[in-house]
Amino acid sequence: QVQLQESGPGLVKPSQTLSLTCTVSGGSITTNYYYWSWIRQPPGKGLEWMGAIAYSGSTYYSPSLKSRTSISRDTSKNQFTLQLSSVTPEDTAVYYCARAGMSGDEYDYWGQGTQVTVSS
Repeated sequence: QVQLQESGPGLVKPSQTLSLTCTVSGGSITTNYYYWSWIRQPPGKGLEWMGAIAYSGSTYYSPSLKSRTSISRDTSKNQFTLQLSSVTPEDTAVYYCARAGMSGDEYDYWGQGTQVTVSS
């Protein structure tokens, strides 16, 4: 059974960089042909796909966030990370990591989510 767990600071100051780590167990992040994604949900709003890193290491980003987003991985630790720079209060959200298959926007496993607040 694949499990994902988000970790990182719950508070970030404006203009700083948000950094989160997703630790995966029960499956390898290099296994064909899965994609490892970051999704967020601001208060009272819907889910927003941020980006993903593929089994191959290729990265993909939402056009609206590409300039501020970086996703990387550490295969030795079976982890992938999210960095979102120049944050503002509008970046306050619950952040999730999730696994997607070849079908793209179809997630079979999710982390529990972690609240990140950008202070005013």
